[in-house]
Amino acid sequence: MSLHVVIGFGPAGAATARLLVEKGHSVRVVTRSGRSPEPGIEHVALDAADRERLNAAVRGADAIHSCAAPPYHRWAGEWPSLASSLCAAAEDSGAVLVMLGNLYGYGPVDGPMTEELPLVATGPKGRVRAAVWEQARKLHEQGRIRAVEVRASDFFGPGVTDGGHLAARVVPRLLRGKAVSTLGDPDAPHSWSYLPDVAAALVEVAGEERAWGRAWHVPTEPALSVREMAGRLADEAGTGPVAVRGLPPAVLGLASVFSPLIRELKEIRYQFDRPFVIDSSAYEAAFAVRATPVADQVKATVDWWRERPAATR
Repeated sequence: MSLHVVIGFGPAGAATARLLVEKGHSVRVVTRSGRSPEPGIEHVALDAADRERLNAAVRGADAIHSCAAPPYHRWAGEWPSLASSLCAAAEDSGAVLVMLGNLYGYGPVDGPMTEELPLVATGPKGRVRAAVWEQARKLHEQGRIRAVEVRASDFFGPGVTDGGHLAARVVPRLLRGKAVSTLGDPDAPHSWSYLPDVAAALVEVAGEERAWGRAWHVPTEPALSVREMAGRLADEAGTGPVAVRGLPPAVLGLASVFSPLIRELKEIRYQFDRPFVIDSSAYEAAFAVRATPVADQVKATVDWWRERPAATR
């Protein structure tokens, strides 16, 4: 039995930890606040940016799964210290560092995104995410650590409650047959990475030496617009067609006065104002995990939300 340490217990961290347990691994989860015990998972409370304490927590681990992130509006200030601590822990323990990444580092591009694209984002969040991976990649090339990054598009699926695209501010309204509003162009093609597929990829590459030293895109179904996804969710819920509206820039401008999160979204508006499409063919050609069919994704998501009483009120 191997020991896997999961940093963070948000949707991706929780899904990854539980999948590791299912596969027979010993799992330790690190979060700032700790958690109540659950079968197969040891929860440890510490700040992962604290190098000494993190080094102690990962000693003897075979893999470290980095699934945590600072609060969105504090990325630029807090990611560097967290990333340095993770790399130091990987070097000290010899564990494979499996990093959950995103697509911010590419910046706006024309056409589908592949792993071969340069990380040339100019916004602060895109630059810091690119720097996090570049730090780990260079250490890998120097032989000091073993590292791999798995990049996902917007999360979607059971357990995903944060965010306004296909989460708490959208799916519960669809279940009640109400109109939804979305950031950007609701008809722009957009890739959605299904959470169980994200976890499956993070688990798979940890044990695949040929995956290490580079980034991979999570196996993801063909892109669908917000309007198309909303229609599929509403059809599955049996609530009929629902109106989908893009939020006017003036409304977003006003909301940003009061919300730090909304202010931060300005940098990534391009992801929803234009096509935002991921190409995951490289991963699919090399490894076993495949994207869950979108019909199954939609059914599981609707079923999960229906189990939440607040979603149907």
